[in-house]
Amino acid sequence: MKFRSLIAALVLTLTATGALAHDYKLGSLVINHPWARATPKGATVAGGYLKITNNGTTPDRFVSGSSAAGKRFEIHEMSMDGGVMKMRELKDGIELAPGATVEFKPGSYHVMFVDIGKPFAKGDKVRTTLTFEKAGKIDVEFYVGDIGGAPTPHTH
Repeated sequence: MKFRSLIAALVLTLTATGALAHDYKLGSLVINHPWARATPKGATVAGGYLKITNNGTTPDRFVSGSSAAGKRFEIHEMSMDGGVMKMRELKDGIELAPGATVEFKPGSYHVMFVDIGKPFAKGDKVRTTLTFEKAGKIDVEFYVGDIGGAPTPHTH
């Protein structure tokens, strides 16, 4: 009886661990943990974050995306210039060099959901299609966390 309980606990642990790590694979690309911050009432934009790793031997490019949550999807870069934070859209997307990981995080690269139809609320899942120059398209879900930070594994 103890052996069956141990096996059941192990299966539950493995199942829960897999559910928490929402990663996606498209060819040689791995997309890790897409997430977004909750937005205040009346907000018209929302930021999204993720990691993209190119495990292949040739470069690719993250060029665009789309979501029913917003009218536009943009890839942005945030940087400091003389003590002033600047944000700009990367209209040509971002290069994904072979063997490299690009992290989209607050204060750096990020995606923007523009003209959102309703605020993003903690616990929401935002369905999004990401488009890559060579690998093509993949559907992912951005998990929405707190307004001020990243979601924890317990939020989804």
